[in-house]
Amino acid sequence: MIDVTNHGVYLLNGREVVGADDPRVGGVSPEKARKGTIAYSVLSSHNTSKSENDLKIKFDSLVSHDITYVGIIQTARASGLRKFPVRYSMTNCHNSLCAVGGTINEDDHIFGLSAAKKYGGVYVPANQAVIHQFARETMTGCGKMILGSDSHTRYGAMGTMGIGEGGPELVKQLLSNTYDIKAPQVVLVYLKNKPRKGIGPHDVALALCKAVFKDALVTNKVLEFVGPGVRNLPMDFRIGIDVMTTETACLSSIWETDETVRNFYINHGRSEEYRQLHPADIAYYDGLVTIDLEKIESMIALPFHPSNAYTIHELQADPIGIFRQVEENAKAQFGDKVDFRLTDKVVDGKIMVDQGVIAGCSGGMFDSICGAADILDGGSTGDGYFSLSIYPSSVPVDLALIRNGVQARLLESGAVFKPSFCGPCFGAGDVPGNNCLSIRHTTRNFPNREGSKPGDGQLAAVALVDALSIAATARNKGVLTAATDIDYNARTYAYTFDGSVYDKRVYNGFGKADESVQLRLGPNITDWPKMYKLEDNLLVKLASVIHDDVTTTDELIPSGETSSYRSNPLKLSEFALSRRDPQYVLRSKAIAETEKARRDGKKPAELMEVLSKVCGDPEKEIGRTQFGSCVFAKKPGDGSAREQAASCQKVLGGFANICYEFATKRYRSNCINWGILPFTIDKSRKFDYSDGDYVFVPGIREKIRNGEETFPAKVITADGRTEDITLYVRGLTDDERAIILEGCLMNYYKSQSKQ
Repeated sequence: MIDVTNHGVYLLNGREVVGADDPRVGGVSPEKARKGTIAYSVLSSHNTSKSENDLKIKFDSLVSHDITYVGIIQTARASGLRKFPVRYSMTNCHNSLCAVGGTINEDDHIFGLSAAKKYGGVYVPANQAVIHQFARETMTGCGKMILGSDSHTRYGAMGTMGIGEGGPELVKQLLSNTYDIKAPQVVLVYLKNKPRKGIGPHDVALALCKAVFKDALVTNKVLEFVGPGVRNLPMDFRIGIDVMTTETACLSSIWETDETVRNFYINHGRSEEYRQLHPADIAYYDGLVTIDLEKIESMIALPFHPSNAYTIHELQADPIGIFRQVEENAKAQFGDKVDFRLTDKVVDGKIMVDQGVIAGCSGGMFDSICGAADILDGGSTGDGYFSLSIYPSSVPVDLALIRNGVQARLLESGAVFKPSFCGPCFGAGDVPGNNCLSIRHTTRNFPNREGSKPGDGQLAAVALVDALSIAATARNKGVLTAATDIDYNARTYAYTFDGSVYDKRVYNGFGKADESVQLRLGPNITDWPKMYKLEDNLLVKLASVIHDDVTTTDELIPSGETSSYRSNPLKLSEFALSRRDPQYVLRSKAIAETEKARRDGKKPAELMEVLSKVCGDPEKEIGRTQFGSCVFAKKPGDGSAREQAASCQKVLGGFANICYEFATKRYRSNCINWGILPFTIDKSRKFDYSDGDYVFVPGIREKIRNGEETFPAKVITADGRTEDITLYVRGLTDDERAIILEGCLMNYYKSQSKQ
């Protein structure tokens, strides 16, 4: 289905892949031919620096949802924000279920509207659209760039480079600063042939995740989709693949454009946003992924990652063996806290599913829902344990489904329609029962991403499946079924976008900032606590040591109902690592209390004892040595862009992460922007330390200021032993060094305003 080439290739005339030895390359160097990629042309047009390697990007527009925009605006406001300099759209698609926490969710929505009026923004009321569909419908344009505070900010299929980052990166843009990165490598994704009947975009996306994620083949790179197979894909199909590129850990994506894209913009009343995007006659790519669309099969991604994918036929051939492996993985991760079972879903050789969900920015698309209706046409989901819920991605999509009769046909089958809401993607909607198996056309299936609480003995299984195979399963009353295995009448549906509801409900205030408007602050909306500059030395105590291969942001700060407290930093921090290491918060608070005593001029016995082992004069050094908590994880930060994964650590007194590598650029950036030292260690070095051990880094402030990247340090174990360790902080920009020295991004901006 998919072949991966992990070395550079040339693309000739946008169609033929060749090696450097092909005479038609004509000796054109990789450095020169890299400029022939679409990605290069888009990035360079937004780069404000004079360097082709050290990019300083200014985006055309910004987009956030209601888990992130309050914190972003509060941070920007504390840093001197007067008005939004670019279009900033705020959707309300993540915490639309306002019962959790009383009034606090709606209070945040009211705050958002008041901020749009005050600073000149776009405000999208709850249930009108999920964040990325609204951006597709109203914000994209060929050759444009959009920055979003959500990891699935991907609009490459529309010729727009979307990048998902933590809130502080949006704050920089709101304060007219830049997004600073090294020029990323670009990987060619070459599509050929045409998908078979019954194959949907999630099937292609899951196969892609499986092919590249494990070996980090495209991490922090740009995926560029080109090839004869592109023209065989409808727009929604392209979008469905594109949005899932986030799960490969790539930085962004871009597709060549054609008449299908032109018609998309015409249909959405924005024909001026279309232009052709194609690689140059000779373009060089740093890798190649070839996807033969004709060979893609119906796929299923089992817990606990989209890359844990199999064909449905592979799973049906060995369900007990494959499910048992998932159970063992759960056991290794959660221990005896939960009794997780999947093997009992195999009944008489068939796999029984409890729930189906088609939702959000990946599944709630017009074509996917219409395809599901064709498969279920005249059928029934049954009156057993299986249920099917459908969340269209926007009200315009919902209106089209009502007008063409698709919604009625699906309702007649037993499916239930719900509003435009991201809840099933992050654990705040359609939470399945304990030990139930839910198949979902959504973006993620991380642990407790479906809303369960392992700490309370709960765990459910989410498997990612395309809408077509979900409908086929529903037609068979919950027996897992590949859409390619059934006969159905696949119709062709014309989609007409009707944006009149946006004209009536969306507040479009860009360019209309009104300083006289007062922000409406609910009781849960609080300012950030005081954060302190980095001092001369750093002493951290390990508050959590995690040896999983990958640690997701959902484990660092759980999503779902906890996100209701996103506007109250202290309250939200109480949930940090709560579903992975419940003692982390208590340990961190104790460390923070000791640091408070030190700042108050006291000499805590704990610190004096530790410092006596690593420096000659603890009486002198205690006043120069900052004390905080630290998390070790092998590879932290896969998944969501939410900066709370880092800010909650900082609010609790965290000053460092130690790891072998960061899973994503965005999580590392979040750590830096919150003044958390992003330490790495050599992969060959075994990290066999435990909660309660200390790490002392002398001279940290001077070394960061001087641009040093290697930090000799001492580990002091809980039983009093000392060992040498070498830490690294590589590749900091000048601004990033300044942010760390000042203690966080807000402090950095405050220091600039005083100059």
